[in-house]
Amino acid sequence: MPERLEVRKTYKLYLGGKFPRSESGRTYEVTDSRGRFVANAAWASRKDARDAVVAARGAFAGWSGATAYNRGQVLYRVAEVMEGRAAQFADEVAAGEGLSATKARAAVDAAIDRWVWYAGWTDKLASVLGGTNPVAGPYFDFSLPEPTGVVAVLAPQRSSLLGLVSVVAPVLATGCTAVVVSSKERPLPAITLGEVLATSDVPGGVVNLLTGDAAEIGPWLAEHADVDGIDLAGSGTTAMELERSAAGTLKRVLRTTAEEPDWTADPGLSRMTPFLETKTVWHPIGL
Repeated sequence: MPERLEVRKTYKLYLGGKFPRSESGRTYEVTDSRGRFVANAAWASRKDARDAVVAARGAFAGWSGATAYNRGQVLYRVAEVMEGRAAQFADEVAAGEGLSATKARAAVDAAIDRWVWYAGWTDKLASVLGGTNPVAGPYFDFSLPEPTGVVAVLAPQRSSLLGLVSVVAPVLATGCTAVVVSSKERPLPAITLGEVLATSDVPGGVVNLLTGDAAEIGPWLAEHADVDGIDLAGSGTTAMELERSAAGTLKRVLRTTAEEPDWTADPGLSRMTPFLETKTVWHPIGL
């Protein structure tokens, strides 16, 4: 038989539930840990980032307005679809991070478990973070957590799947929508996650995935007036500069450290609470 030609892939962005090319037409080569060609990925532009914010804002009302229980069901469905594509995720993690097959599969299993963990928190946040406040007068006084809005997420650069899930899932669990910039060198798990989201029950626009350079896209998202919060997990040495830019539009900022966190550690609530606001409701008694 004649030798078969390799079909080289050129992956697209994931915006508004669809898979467009970058409006700039730019792509870049993705290589594995040994420098071998794997695929081409879209290099997102400023216009792509703006389009992602528009899509996230358009999806916010529906996503935040859904019941917490329903959001949990939707997120759990994502974990189910991820489980079905675990072998593909493991291959991509192994190639990008230079891990053995066993360690790559362990990272994928941890990422799926982490997604399930956050899915389980959707209908518990109000009980844990809200409450009834004692007041002097004939009133009930309740404090309830509410989602902030659109959150920009700069995904970790090294942990291509577990780190990615650890920063995206908590944003969705709160009821916020997300614009995510993937790891530049290791974008394939994020691209596959976009395909998982598109074939699960997550409404289009709730998550928007941009591949490219966070150092280029991050400043635009930090300055964008319609972005309500930003997670600087993958910002690296530009974190302080991005935080100053975000201050100009009064964003909620989840700071990062010089070294990436241990993504296998118990996450707690620390990645959800920064993107929640507390609303206090007063109601008279006896009427």
